[in-house]
Amino acid sequence: MTSVAGVHWGLVFWEQAGRAYAGITGPETRTDTVPVPEGATFTGIEFAVGTSLRAVPTPVLVDGGIRLPDTTRRTFRLDDARWETPGPDDAEALVDSLVRAGTVVRDPLVTEVLRGHRPDVSGRTVERRFRAATGLTQGAVRQIERARTAAELLAAGEPAADVVAKLDYFDEPHLARALRCYVGRTVRQLREGVGGAIALDLDQRLTS
Repeated sequence: MTSVAGVHWGLVFWEQAGRAYAGITGPETRTDTVPVPEGATFTGIEFAVGTSLRAVPTPVLVDGGIRLPDTTRRTFRLDDARWETPGPDDAEALVDSLVRAGTVVRDPLVTEVLRGHRPDVSGRTVERRFRAATGLTQGAVRQIERARTAAELLAAGEPAADVVAKLDYFDEPHLARALRCYVGRTVRQLREGVGGAIALDLDQRLTS
């Protein structure tokens, strides 16, 4: 499967051949090809930009992840505590518990910045706090999110020239380079829905 650059970290739980696993996934700054285990079933939770784990700095997760030890079908271990392994219907309850316990935290300054506010601190302080919370620079977050949006619009049938204008790319070659770096698809592949499995929700093309 083609993985796509993304700005979020997450928790993922899967079962394969009767064994249970859990891991932490980090933000991804580039596209890649990743194997999909045959016969595995997955449950994933994606956390908002600006949140982080108390026990694991987000920067160490970028373009990687961590396998959590001592995982069973019923429980997993995180931040020196055991938690119930969630199914798709239990994800929100798990997140609430992690937040209440202080295991998942949020930097309010990053939240302010993402909402378009200008905190009353220096730009250097903002960038340092932003990188500590997200593992990425503000510029990287903007570029990755823009490329993902471009891919979704193209898959929905939007002309490349319109996407360039709407998302403020310099020209179509600039758009093509961003797609190659962050999405791993060309404009034609996205428009025609070819290229194999991809870790991006492109259902929009079904209604275009």
